[in-house]
Amino acid sequence: MNKITAIRFTKARGKRVNVFLDGRFAFGLEAEVAIKEGLQVGQELSASHIEALARSDHFHRCLNAAARYLSYRPRSEFELKKRLYQRGFDGDCVEAVLAKLKEQGLVDDTAFAQFWKDNRESFSPRSRWLTKLELRRKGVAQDVIDQVTDVIDDDDSAYRAALNKARSLPTSSTTLTVNRKTNHLTNAKTKTSR
Repeated sequence: MNKITAIRFTKARGKRVNVFLDGRFAFGLEAEVAIKEGLQVGQELSASHIEALARSDHFHRCLNAAARYLSYRPRSEFELKKRLYQRGFDGDCVEAVLAKLKEQGLVDDTAFAQFWKDNRESFSPRSRWLTKLELRRKGVAQDVIDQVTDVIDDDDSAYRAALNKARSLPTSSTTLTVNRKTNHLTNAKTKTSR
């Protein structure tokens, strides 16, 4: 049994604590884990308790990494899983975090696909085919992709893409400008017909 002699917040990151056993640094933990486990100076820890603390800390670090990644925009389950593996988290931990996030409604491929389609239609119109391709690359299941993209109108998307391009070009009525607008509309229409 090892006795906790000190618990100190780290200097670099105030969300972690260093735990000292028998006067020497032993390990670092998320402050949330230390509070949840009720760690106190003078408390004795067995080797199995230390291992359980390490697993809990690993889970919380993985959960915090996932929350940071999701804070920028919604993500598909595939994107999130890939990112967590890239960050070096093990499979069991990643699966546990994904299960928790799904339970809380923070990871939902159907909601993500709907968000992606709506965002594309609003800001950068794409054809049904191209939207399906983007969602497939993000790891969304084919049945979800089909369900979400069935309402995309390719003609309307091409028209809005041409309008967006027309707004970005100078407003002079030269032949060059008319040709550019026409070419863009033709290309947008061609992309949507796939």
